[in-house]
Amino acid sequence: MPSSQAYGKGSNEQDMYGVVKPLSEEFIIIGIRRDFPMGGGLQYYELKSLGHPLREQFDRAIERLQAFVQYATGQYPVDPDKRYFLGFSQGAILSMSLALMLGNKLKGIVALNGYVPDFVKTEYALKSTEDVSVFISHGEYDSVFPVSIGHETAAYFQTRTPQCTFKTYPTDHGVSPDNQRDVLQ
Repeated sequence: MPSSQAYGKGSNEQDMYGVVKPLSEEFIIIGIRRDFPMGGGLQYYELKSLGHPLREQFDRAIERLQAFVQYATGQYPVDPDKRYFLGFSQGAILSMSLALMLGNKLKGIVALNGYVPDFVKTEYALKSTEDVSVFISHGEYDSVFPVSIGHETAAYFQTRTPQCTFKTYPTDHGVSPDNQRDVLQ
C-alpha cells in the first residue's frame, strides 16, 4: 500500500518519515520535496497571513501534487485503490485539500495539525470523500493553529465522510508518541 507524506513549513520530507517508518514493510512510503526555501528547511507555499496562503503558489502545489499522485501510481507498484496521504501542518493542509480534490481516488489521509483553507471549500471543484478514511489530530496547546481550528476542520470532514476520526493530544504544534501510535493504528 502506498503512503505519500507532505511535511510542515520549514522542514523537509525526511521529517515525517520517523512517524511512519514502522509501516515501511507494509507501505511504499514516498516523501515529496518542495522547493520554496524557509529557514533551514522548505515549504510548499508562502503565506500572506495565517490561514491565507499565497493563492498562486498554493494552487500550483495542489496541481503538482495531483500530477505526482498519477506519476507515482505509474512509476511504482502502487495500487490506485490504496493510496494515502499524510501531512503535518502545511502537509496536513495540502493532504486535506488533495482529499477534497481527488475524492475517492485516495483511500485515506492523515492530517496532523492543519486545516482546510476557506477558498478550497468554496472555490475548488470538490469530489465526494464519502469512502475516504480521514484521521485528523491536533495539539490541545497548538501555538500555531489553535485547537479550535482542529475541531472546526474535523466537523467539516465529519459531514463529508462517516470514516472521520478526530483526536487531540496535550501538545503544542507537534506529534507526540501517543499521536504517532494512533497514526500507525
